[in-house]
Amino acid sequence: MKKLLFILSFIISIVTHAQNPMPKTALLIIDIQNFYFAGGSSELVNPVPASLNAQKLLIHSREANQMIIHIKHGDGQGAAIHSNVAPLAGEKIIVKNEVNSFLHTDLLDFLNKNDIKKLVLCGMQTNMCLEAATRAASDYGFECTVIQDACAAKNQTFDGKTVQAEDVQLAALATLKAYAKVISTEEYLDMNKGNRK
Repeated sequence: MKKLLFILSFIISIVTHAQNPMPKTALLIIDIQNFYFAGGSSELVNPVPASLNAQKLLIHSREANQMIIHIKHGDGQGAAIHSNVAPLAGEKIIVKNEVNSFLHTDLLDFLNKNDIKKLVLCGMQTNMCLEAATRAASDYGFECTVIQDACAAKNQTFDGKTVQAEDVQLAALATLKAYAKVISTEEYLDMNKGNRK
């Protein structure tokens, strides 16, 4: 009987160690700040629906006990993180002063120290800080997923012509397909039902 128990324990140990644990995931919520909403200094098109989708991701990540990182640009007027995605005590907040969330911050070091391999990214603006973070994260070797309806853009003007926010958004997301999986909030939540880390 003892011999049988020993053999069973040995087999269980081998199987347990042979299985690769699921890569750890972090949610990056980038620059969903008051100045991008109505009355703010840099109002985007449809920031509220985007923030509500980011809120769904935030709730999911909290329930799944995944790492959550809030990134905000600067500390000036209107720079507070919007109430729809307000951080809880203990959630990491990174203040940046560049478009790229990794530049001159401790983001990369923090992710590596916590053995994070996969990133879920959302935020504002789609074609600026979200895009820059995704490109950098991909270059650093992270597996990236961009949530296409949890980010927002605004009209852009160049050479006397105005590009509508919807087209700016689509162009940025089309480019990001080379760096990340680009899916909707509902697609992501459906794919990750019951996931833990």
